[in-house]
Amino acid sequence: MTKKEQKNRLIPEEELYDLAELFKVFGDSTRIRILFALFLKELCVNDLAAELNMTQSAISHQLKILRNARLVGLRREGKQSVYFLKDDHVRTIIDQGREHIEE
Repeated sequence: MTKKEQKNRLIPEEELYDLAELFKVFGDSTRIRILFALFLKELCVNDLAAELNMTQSAISHQLKILRNARLVGLRREGKQSVYFLKDDHVRTIIDQGREHIEE
């Protein structure tokens, strides 16, 4: 492979940065716990806090990070906000991560 062909195959620096930022989000066990809970069902902050035995403020802080990374979405139901996994890509990342560590 020529140097020109190799250069054309490299991922742009901005994409590498974005990918690294995405994986940083997965680098926190609290956020992984939240994603696993949402893997099973949609939940509000109160339910997540109860299920994970954490404070609502701690959950809210982590949900903000997950929303900014576009891993979870939010839907309003009256005064309550219900959180869910944003799309099937999140499920795939979690499933493949589990497969990898179980090998």
